[in-house]
Amino acid sequence: MDRVDHMPPSDRDADRADAYAAAPLLNCLLREVAEPLTVSGERRTYRLPGTDRLLRVRGRRRPAEPEVRTAGVWQRVGHPELVKLVAEELRRHTGISNDDLPVEMTDSRDAVAALLTARALATPPDDPYLRSEQSLITGHPHHPAPKARGGGPVTGWLPYAPEAHARFPLVLLGVREDEVAEEGDTSALDALGTAPPGYRLLPAHPWQLDLAGPALAPAFADGRLVRLGTTAFVAWPTAAVRTLYEPRRDLHLKFSLDVRITNDIRRLWRHDLVKLRRNDTAAARALAAGDGPAAWLGDRGYRTAAFAFEELAVLVRDGLRGHLLPGATPLLAAGLVEGFDGNPLAHATDPAAWWEAYLRQVVPPALTAFADHGVVLEAHLQNTLVAVDASGMPVQALFRDAEGVKLLPDVSRAAGWERLVYCLVVNHLTEIAAALAEHHPGLDPWPAARRALAAHPLPEIPALLASPTLPGKTNLLLRWTGADGADARYLPLPNPLAPYMI
Repeated sequence: MDRVDHMPPSDRDADRADAYAAAPLLNCLLREVAEPLTVSGERRTYRLPGTDRLLRVRGRRRPAEPEVRTAGVWQRVGHPELVKLVAEELRRHTGISNDDLPVEMTDSRDAVAALLTARALATPPDDPYLRSEQSLITGHPHHPAPKARGGGPVTGWLPYAPEAHARFPLVLLGVREDEVAEEGDTSALDALGTAPPGYRLLPAHPWQLDLAGPALAPAFADGRLVRLGTTAFVAWPTAAVRTLYEPRRDLHLKFSLDVRITNDIRRLWRHDLVKLRRNDTAAARALAAGDGPAAWLGDRGYRTAAFAFEELAVLVRDGLRGHLLPGATPLLAAGLVEGFDGNPLAHATDPAAWWEAYLRQVVPPALTAFADHGVVLEAHLQNTLVAVDASGMPVQALFRDAEGVKLLPDVSRAAGWERLVYCLVVNHLTEIAAALAEHHPGLDPWPAARRALAAHPLPEIPALLASPTLPGKTNLLLRWTGADGADARYLPLPNPLAPYMI
C-alpha cells in the first residue's frame, strides 16, 4: 500500500497536490536543463549543471518523489523546496533572475489543492465527452505552472473551473447596435436570450466580466452596455477553461479571459480575430477534402463591443453532433492521457489494435492538411477530439481552434513542419503512447507509429524517421526568460521513432 494511504486526510490531500504539481515541473527541468546520469531500478539520477547538484526521481511519464544529494545523503524535496531548487538552477543556468515564475509555480500547486478538494465534493457529468474535458488535474505535462490561475483568490476562479466539474449560467449583456463589432455567422448568440430594441445580445463569461468590470463602468453608465440577467441554462467549461459547451444547443462558445494560463494571457486578441475567418475556412476545406471521416469544428464567427473589442469578445464554435459519425462518442485526447471514468485507453482489450486505430484517425488528416493544403493544424492533445465506437475503438478525429492554425506561406514550410511535428508527435502521440504503454505493459507503440507516418508520401517524413531527435518546446525556459508565449523555441529530444525499421 502506498504510504499516502496511511496519512491523515489533510496531509494526504497536501501530498497529492504536491505530487500533481511537481510532475510537470520536474518534466520541464529534466527535459530542458538537467543532464541524465544513471538509472537504478525505478529511479533516475540527473546532474543540474547550474548548481552542480544531483537530483533523482522515481518514474518516467510523471516523475515523482524528487530527492537531492546533500552531504552524501539523498534527501526528499517537497514542493516549496523544489520551486527554490528550480529557481536557483535557472538563475545560474541562464544568468537571468525571475521573481514571477516561482510565484506562479506555487500558485499552480495551490490551485491543484483547491481543485482536489472541490472535485471530491462535486458531481461529475454523465456525458463522457464532458468528463474527458473536465479531467485535467495535471494539465500540460511539460509546463512549470499548468494550473496557475493568475494569482487571484480561489473564490474568484473556482466556480468556473472545469477540473472542479463546474457548470454555470452565462451573463447576458446588451450592446448598443452602433457599437457592435462582429464577423462571420454569430446568429447562434441571438437565440440565447432577448435583447431590447436598439441592442444586440452579447453573452459574457462571469469570471471575465468580474475581471473587466472596472473598465466597463463608463459603458454601463452611458447606456452603451446593459445587463440583461443570466441564461436560463448552464454551460460547462471545457479543458481550455474559457471555452464552454452547452449540450442542449450543441454549441461551443470561446471567451476572452484576462488571466495567464500556461504561457499566455487568454484574451481573444484582435490580431487573431481578424485572421479567424481565413484560418477557419482553410482548415475546414483541408479536412473536408480528406478521404477519411476526420472533421473540423469550425469557428463560425465572433461578436464583441467596439469599445471593449478584446475584453468582451465571444467566438462561436461548432458543436459536435453535426460532425460525428453515427453512434460515435467524442473524447478529448488530453483526457485519454490524464484518465477519467470510462477511459477507453485504459480499458482497451487489444491495446495494439486500439493504437493502430488511433493512429489511422489522427495522423493522416494532419499530414494531408499540411502536404496538400498548406494548413498547419495545432494538433496537440487539447485541440484534438477522438471519437470512439461502442467498443471504445477510435473511429474518427475532430480538430479545433482556428486561432492556433498556421498557413503556408505565412510561415515558412520548415517552420510549419517543425510546429506540426511538435504538436502532433511530441505533444500528442508521445503522450498517448506513453500512457498506453503504462496501462498495458509490454506494448511497444513506436513501430506502429513509424508505419503510420511512413505511409504518407510527404517529403519530410524520411528525415523525420531517420533523425535522432525531435523538437521539444521549452516552456520552462520560455517562461523564465520572459519570451512571448507564442514565440516557440525548441530543443532536441531523443526521437523514439528513429531506432525502428518497418
